Amino acid sequence: MATLKYSRQREYIREYVRSCKEHPTADSIYGKMKEEFPNISLGTVYRNLSLLVELGEITKISVDNGPERFDCNTKPHSHFVCTYCHCIQDMDLPEIDGLVKKASKDFCGKISSHRTTFYGICKHCLEEQKLLKST
Repeated sequence: MATLKYSRQREYIREYVRSCKEHPTADSIYGKMKEEFPNISLGTVYRNLSLLVELGEITKISVDNGPERFDCNTKPHSHFVCTYCHCIQDMDLPEIDGLVKKASKDFCGKISSHRTTFYGICKHCLEEQKLLKST
């Protein structure tokens, strides 16, 4: 691949995704970038996100019934997706790593990656539901 020309906008996107714990959407990244780069287009944000995913610097998380999210943690790890607010949280589950090792050992091939996603209702939405039911 040819040498990639430096881009302030791409560097800003990379650093913004790295600084976020909430797995931002392209739209939320675009909204934040408009503060620093008032003339930026949403298309530019999407192109740079796609390039960063292609380069392996960030990962894209597809969510049922919600917009794609982006994550700076490119190592295999699990996620929890709230089916109400669509927030995404990282989950540290060493047991999954053991399962992948076992699967690799028992599989006649090479496993290059895996994704484990849990779905349910996050603590915040559960608390909101309790409040709504009590009124």
